[in-house]
Amino acid sequence: MNSRERILAHLAGEPVDHLPLMPITMMFAGDFAGMPYGEYCRDHRKLVEAQIKTADAFGFDYVSTISDPGREAADCGATLAWFDNQPPAIMEDQALLADKSVLATLKTPDPLGGGRMTDRVQAARLFKQRCGERFLVEGWVEGPCAEAADLRGINSLMTDFFDDPGFVRDLFGFVVDLGLRFARVQLEAGVDIIGVGDAAASLVGPDIYEEFVWPAEKQLVDGIHAMGGKVRLHICGNTRRILAGMGRLGCEIVDLDYPSPIEEGRAKMGPGLVLLGNLNPVAALRNSNPDAITRAVAECHRQAGPRYIVGAGCEVPRDTPHENLRAMCDYARRAH
Repeated sequence: MNSRERILAHLAGEPVDHLPLMPITMMFAGDFAGMPYGEYCRDHRKLVEAQIKTADAFGFDYVSTISDPGREAADCGATLAWFDNQPPAIMEDQALLADKSVLATLKTPDPLGGGRMTDRVQAARLFKQRCGERFLVEGWVEGPCAEAADLRGINSLMTDFFDDPGFVRDLFGFVVDLGLRFARVQLEAGVDIIGVGDAAASLVGPDIYEEFVWPAEKQLVDGIHAMGGKVRLHICGNTRRILAGMGRLGCEIVDLDYPSPIEEGRAKMGPGLVLLGNLNPVAALRNSNPDAITRAVAECHRQAGPRYIVGAGCEVPRDTPHENLRAMCDYARRAH
């Protein structure tokens, strides 16, 4: 059983030889491959090289096209600040939709139009060519709340929920359509699963989540499923107030960040959903030691039960000691 077969069998509820291993590595992978992170984000060939090298070295079961949240926004015309060895930053003080009326004139960019989305699609194709039979290949799109925040500005969006709900619904409609177009071309390029990153959703309360965010996430998830894709939902931060809604989306995998106990997630999402996480990436992984990490992952596994994939709550920090990451990986290879 190779890595790709292991994850697909686990998602299908079939027996596997050991737990799948799917930690998010971006800056860690760039550093491990000896390249500045700015190059990792700009050049799909660098990203693919770094991901494969890291997956081979640590025994991961997948590779991912994820690098930063600014791909869709950049192609829409948002302003990004670039750095040599850090992720690009979306400039909120220059938000594309600072003037809400701009939304009515905003054209949905072509994911194959030669911009930053195209570079991710090229990464998907290259992954499929080089390792798509042995690793699960993950594409990525921004979720509706996260992408709306990227275009409008997070602070403005949070007040829009109260001041202009009609605008929020129109904006969510735009970003869901964009996300589905972007997901489709990645699936056509050969990815097996689409990661949906919706970090901003952790900042809203359950009422706003249920009224605005959940319907848009559900439309995105259902659309990806209709294309034949699978979905991994990743919402950074404290999602305890919205766990039940996240469980109703129908995703194949739900990541839980460290503020959201896996035991609580399991209770609210039911026994069948595959959970991933929720080791504290800094305190319990980077700043810990192998023995403590083994115990911490075992506790996550205990809380989650058999429908579990090993990974940290969010991205593995770039300066995590290799022996610490290996301890997490070794647990996956020993566990069933």
